Amino acid sequence: MYHLSRWKCSERSTMQRRVPALEQRIAEIISAYDAQGNHRTGTAVDEASAEWLSKQVYNIGIEAALEPFALSRVDPRSCFLRIDNRRIEGVPLFDAAFTGAEGVRGKLGPLGSDAEIGVGEAIGSQAASAAEARRSRHKAVVLLTRGGRPGLYLLNADLFVDPSGPPMLQVSSAESDWLKEHVQHRAEATLVADVGRTTIQAFNVTAKIAGTNPALAPLVLMAPRSGWWQCASEQGSRLVCWLEAMRVLAAGRPVRDVFFVALSGHELGFIGIDPYIQCRAGLIKRAYAWIFFGSDIGAPRQPNIIHASDDGLQRWIVRAMEREGLGVNAIEPRDAAARAETRPVQQSGGRFVTVACSYSETYHSAADRWPETIDVATLARYANAFATGVLELAEQTSDNSTLRGAGDKS
Repeated sequence: MYHLSRWKCSERSTMQRRVPALEQRIAEIISAYDAQGNHRTGTAVDEASAEWLSKQVYNIGIEAALEPFALSRVDPRSCFLRIDNRRIEGVPLFDAAFTGAEGVRGKLGPLGSDAEIGVGEAIGSQAASAAEARRSRHKAVVLLTRGGRPGLYLLNADLFVDPSGPPMLQVSSAESDWLKEHVQHRAEATLVADVGRTTIQAFNVTAKIAGTNPALAPLVLMAPRSGWWQCASEQGSRLVCWLEAMRVLAAGRPVRDVFFVALSGHELGFIGIDPYIQCRAGLIKRAYAWIFFGSDIGAPRQPNIIHASDDGLQRWIVRAMEREGLGVNAIEPRDAAARAETRPVQQSGGRFVTVACSYSETYHSAADRWPETIDVATLARYANAFATGVLELAEQTSDNSTLRGAGDKS
């Protein structure tokens, strides 16, 4: 793991290796992104982060645009579980119902029981308990969240635009033993998930590098930029790859156009992708490829997984990674549901490829911070692989190149 200060003092001693320029850029980008604060969609931090990212694009020599979309932001006010005289703070699920300030009072019981307040567990990013809770008759539900270490691990609000189920409060797994004991005794509790709503705009950051032959199908590079907490590894790593590909393409001479979009709304059902697509009729199928930078790229000791819509794109990404000494640890089946913002591309028949790494032990927790969760050297290899690989695609002079070889499925 690395601190930015190590970069700044690296030339003071010949005992330290010279830090490559790409690793220097990675350190500066993720350090700045992390320092901004909680990147939740539609907040002041999210807007300031959009301005910051636009400046990074401008520094590469490309003009960026902030494209707004409407949002009814959830503003938690008082969110807690009280048992006897003890109060446990939590975060409500953003795609379920909420309570008023008075909350819900009743007996605790296991999820699926006849208790007024059900208690279940949400492990990592798996929302099985939340799905069960939506079907239950509980007046409210407590979700004990679990990750790689004790703490609070928030679930994405996949149903943000169409919420369902009773109020659900996410609490830290550090409370597990104490809370389960009270569930066993069917203790009386009060659950409060009181929130406000603010109509506001969030922003996608977009850019374009014009190719020498605009008649060719364009490339689209996507990277989510919003999320829970600082999300240094989850989202910071994606932005590094997105910016590095832009930097390499800007210095090259791409034949085809390349579109870039850094999306807000990621943790809220990926809502940023819809307005981006709606403003660009026909782009899904017209694009040569949609390249999606997945979460936690280059996270320490985490295996990767790739998902491509066809053999040609799969061969391309494997070659690009192999040139940097990066093997492929797993391949998603062709017909598996695409990740996150790539899903509407898949559903509409577009070509896509995604690379992600397995969720780290800090995924969706407040502990996903720079520099502890970033392996700079490994992330640099991924970023370079993607950047040089994308330039290769952008230099294809025909939409019928060998990338769409025999047996490919478009």
